[in-house]
Amino acid sequence: MYAATVGASRYLFPDLKALLAKATPARSGDALAGLGAASGEERVAAQFALADLPLTTFLNETVVPYEKDEVTRLIVDRHDRDAFAAIAHLTVGGLRDFLLSDQATTPVLTELAGGLTPEMAAAVTKISRLQDLMVIAAKCTVVTSFRNTIGLPGRLSVRLQPNHPTDDPRGIAASILDGLLLGAGDAVIGINPATDSPERTYALLSMLDDIRGKLDIPTQTCVLAHVTTTLDLIKRGAPVDLVFQSIAGTEAANRSFGINLGLLAEAREAALSLKRGTIGTDVMYFETGQGSALSANAHHGVDQQTLEARAYAVARAFSPLLVNSVVGFIGPEYLFDGKQITRAGLEDHCCGKLLGLPMGVDVCYTNHAEADQDDADALLALLTAANVNFVMGVPGADDVMLGYQSTSFHDALAMRDLLGRKAAPEFETWLARHGLFDDKHRIRPRELPADFRALLPPAAA
Repeated sequence: MYAATVGASRYLFPDLKALLAKATPARSGDALAGLGAASGEERVAAQFALADLPLTTFLNETVVPYEKDEVTRLIVDRHDRDAFAAIAHLTVGGLRDFLLSDQATTPVLTELAGGLTPEMAAAVTKISRLQDLMVIAAKCTVVTSFRNTIGLPGRLSVRLQPNHPTDDPRGIAASILDGLLLGAGDAVIGINPATDSPERTYALLSMLDDIRGKLDIPTQTCVLAHVTTTLDLIKRGAPVDLVFQSIAGTEAANRSFGINLGLLAEAREAALSLKRGTIGTDVMYFETGQGSALSANAHHGVDQQTLEARAYAVARAFSPLLVNSVVGFIGPEYLFDGKQITRAGLEDHCCGKLLGLPMGVDVCYTNHAEADQDDADALLALLTAANVNFVMGVPGADDVMLGYQSTSFHDALAMRDLLGRKAAPEFETWLARHGLFDDKHRIRPRELPADFRALLPPAAA
């Protein structure tokens, strides 16, 4: 039992998961689940109680039972107690103060990552302002590599997302050409296929590999099919760089995705066996999003932000190249408006970075949410200032296949110009070789490089 007094009222919270839920800034998903605070005063009381909670509490009380959940077992069994020793004396509020202090340098936070549980990271973000989330995340540097190096200080990478509603090769190629000319694609050139057909996925993988090879692009490609589809295609000899999968923070939610930890481990080993990386061996790409466990009725009465942080424990077990929160994609039932999406995006980025992950964010919203492109512009700028590893590049910021709004190639380029960010170094060298920089070293294509013309397939007769 946890308690706090605000004014003349005393509030009681029966267990840790109730305390975490009541302390969470308001969002529609927790209200839908009946978990959020009933009033602003109750939320403040929960935040007071949470701030005074010793961090050791999280090692003695789980939000999802150890015996019933393999994600909980992963969190508990892999906790680095040696790394935790440096902060074991702190409360949640004390941890926030430490993370904001000058003593919490990048090397210190890198060493600390394994000592933090997801629930600790979620707790500290619940009592943090937006600027706190940005300042803390900006101190965390997580670098990964496959054919290029992602996450170095002063860099902002972009996933080139050339989705097409019918997987038409010419439409996809045109989008890839558009993105490359504007400096996108160093995180990954990644297609969400319109269907999960193995034959379609194989064809798209081959197309991407052919484009990458023709232009000698120092990047990686991915078709975001289900992990079982990709695993079967690896066995058939398909040119797979990265294995993609959506993941969540409970065993039951992952089961609803058709996965478990053993399957992810099998897929990672299969991808590593191909030895396609030239400078690194980070072969996994994960996507997450607040509300996924609730939407699957697999949340165990835990708030959606805490469960999102638990998904990051799954991700870090497999040394991913890329992890991103598709923050506004699930819809207004979980994040109602631009304010809630902004808060969630900064929370997710901060939690992921604290836990040692190469975090990106798909700054996005669905057309029935109370959000617009002004909200996306603001969140994109805040995340770039907070040193997010990568963002999305979608033609016109409008994904015509998935039917949601994201960020465009021009948006990412604007952030690079405004905040002095560069592409991944190997990719930057490639852009320079093709004459895509001006005399101020800005990406400003003046004409189509001759070898780029080979990218487009011939017109139909």
